[in-house]
Amino acid sequence: MEEDIKNILADATGRDAADFADNSQDLFESGLMDSMATVSFLLALQDKYDINVPVSEFDRSEWNTIDKIVGKVKELQND
Repeated sequence: MEEDIKNILADATGRDAADFADNSQDLFESGLMDSMATVSFLLALQDKYDINVPVSEFDRSEWNTIDKIVGKVKELQND
């Protein structure tokens, strides 16, 4: 799942997946993610994992690292 998420992030941001090597790096503070990339990323996550992440309920602090994203996706899959 982690590698898939990194690849989705790379596609959404136009960056290389290697830019997301540090699972604890804050994606927003580092400048790797912005609001446009976030929307694209969430839509791709929803398609890939059959989850629902309403943008209106998106809390950046809960989705700002790879580790947190993996946790949120697993949590949403179990709902």
